[in-house]
Formats: sequence, C-alpha cells, structure tokens
Amino acid sequence: AASYRGHEGIVKVLLENGAEVNAQGGEYGNALQAASSQGHEGIVKVLLENGAEANAQGGEYGNVLQAASYGGHEGIVKVLLEN
Repeated sequence: AASYRGHEGIVKVLLENGAEVNAQGGEYGNALQAASSQGHEGIVKVLLENGAEANAQGGEYGNVLQAASYGGHEGIVKVLLEN
C-alpha cells in the first residue's frame, strides 16, 4: 500500500525494519510493480537499492516493466532497464 500510494518514508521504515522487499501478493503482485505502475520513481529506486527483483512476474500487468510502460512512466522504464 505504501509503494502504491507514494509514501517513500514509510517504505524506507518498513525496509529498515525487515520487510521483505520481494513479498508477493495483492493486485500489483509486489511493491516494485505497485510503485512502477503509479509513477513513483523514488520508491522504485529505493526498492531496487534494497534488492527488489526487477524481473519478478505476477500482478495485474504481468511484470514491472509492463506496469511502468502501461502508465507511460519513461523515467521508471529507464531505471528498470538499467537494473
């Protein structure tokens, strides 16, 4: 929910306290896909820096790159391709 809503501070607190960065579940499959679909580039970078799997499958869009592409989030697409 924090990734989807753009709450970067909460995402950081969750990760600092042991939240699983690649946890699967929900409509978007994982936090990285949720943040990517909504255009939250800062959160995408934080998640990737903390080991988020850029090639994970699942969720509404199938994968993170498709989620970012569907939303027209060019900056996130570039970040994902670099990872």
